[in-house]
Amino acid sequence: MENSNSSSSNTVLPSSQNNQQVLWNNQVQKPSEARTIVYQSEIMGQLMKMIDRVAPSSANILVLGESGTGKELVARQIHDKSNRKNKPFVAINCGALRETLLESELFGHEKGSFTGAYNRKIGLAEAANGGTLFLDEVGELSPGIQAKLLRFIQEGELYRVGGKDPIKVDIRLISATNRELEAEVQRGNFREDLFYRINTIVVSAPPLRRRRDDIPVLVNYFLSNGNHSYLNRGRQVSEDALKALVKYEWPGNIRELQNVCERLQILSEGHTIMVNDLPENVRNPEKVDDILDYDPTLTLHELEKRYILKALAHFGGNKTQAANNLGITIKTLYNKLHEYGEFEKFAVHTKPLK
Repeated sequence: MENSNSSSSNTVLPSSQNNQQVLWNNQVQKPSEARTIVYQSEIMGQLMKMIDRVAPSSANILVLGESGTGKELVARQIHDKSNRKNKPFVAINCGALRETLLESELFGHEKGSFTGAYNRKIGLAEAANGGTLFLDEVGELSPGIQAKLLRFIQEGELYRVGGKDPIKVDIRLISATNRELEAEVQRGNFREDLFYRINTIVVSAPPLRRRRDDIPVLVNYFLSNGNHSYLNRGRQVSEDALKALVKYEWPGNIRELQNVCERLQILSEGHTIMVNDLPENVRNPEKVDDILDYDPTLTLHELEKRYILKALAHFGGNKTQAANNLGITIKTLYNKLHEYGEFEKFAVHTKPLK
């Protein structure tokens, strides 16, 4: 059997779309450097107690929650409190890649195994050896990858694409989804045996509307630690503005709140953020529900296309943010862009081509 720790001039490390999330043995994140879970609500206190209980075990964990609720932060917290904390934490978004690319990304490939495979590549599962492998959007996995993942979990070994030798890997698996996997099992979209393998322990990340007590401390945290705090404005929030922020439903959850705080800090004219500085949909959320007048010349398909492209323009071409705020998966967004013939325009650019 091949030594998975061996390296040579023709072996390359993973080049994930989440490359910044891959922490190698010489880059292990210290707990003090880890991204913080900020809270003061009772529901989050219960979640943190649950994390403390499950972290020391080696059980596979399924994190449930809506988009933007911080499921990866929960996974990182579990890793940092486990006996694997000094080993890699490796994350991959299962919904962002097509099946062939995802298999190579997850399990690696051998040189010459397909067109363009000029070198052997170590997969993310192999790179996580000794540590934690986090599979985000696990509900998006294709049947073929589900079968390979199940074998990997059962046997503790993987095969690179084009490889013949099994490679032993020791990982702690944490998965996350915003889907109802039990319903997907009933529909035949998700393997029942895999479902019971990944959900030994289930942890739920509550939506922001169920933890409104945390909104003031989260706002303070984002304004104090954001990338634009150097601008020295928007450091405080008026009482009325804070009431509006707490009252808002936050369909995009913490990710949406963080995005709003960043914009407020950039656009605020003074030291204190006032009600009029808030986005219109936060100030007057009821107006968001206004129904558009019916236009007989506009089909539902065209209306959907225009709305999705407007969302992408709003978020500067950032597909992940657009998908989260539209309430769809990144995979669905990719499929829609292919359908509209717009995929190439947004494929590799952070901002759409003119």
